Amino acid sequence: MPGSDELYPPAQYGWGWILLAFGVLALLIAGAWLVAALTRPRRDLPLTDESQGPLLLTVDVLSQLRVEYLDRIQRIEDDYRARTLSARNANLEFSRVVRTFVNEYSGLEAPVLALDDLVARGVHPALIDAMGRHYYPSIFRQGPAIDPAAGAEAARTVVRTWH
Repeated sequence: MPGSDELYPPAQYGWGWILLAFGVLALLIAGAWLVAALTRPRRDLPLTDESQGPLLLTVDVLSQLRVEYLDRIQRIEDDYRARTLSARNANLEFSRVVRTFVNEYSGLEAPVLALDDLVARGVHPALIDAMGRHYYPSIFRQGPAIDPAAGAEAARTVVRTWH
């Protein structure tokens, strides 16, 4: 092909393009730092005595949990006395509330464990007594259910004495 034998140098970028690239890179780094800084969990101010800080918080949560479940038990008992719940259903609700309390308090999967499983795990005797004397006979036995007032008191005993 006919043409000139001259060599052309490669095209050079102007200084403006290089400054723009560095600016965009700086903005990306600043944005990543900002996202990291805003999404990190905040640190609490240190307590003067750190050994008592978490203990007090745990005690407050556990006492609040007890108050909440004692209130639930009272509502079930009130519903039974108002005749909106039958004796059998009241004892069933007491059983659910007590098992859920044990689960939330200690992590034991009490709502899905049978009485024999609870006995095998060596749980607190108050729960075994409430389940064996009040809730199981009322829920599974033919005939009249056991008085829910006794079941309510057994539920309160479990909530108050669970460790």
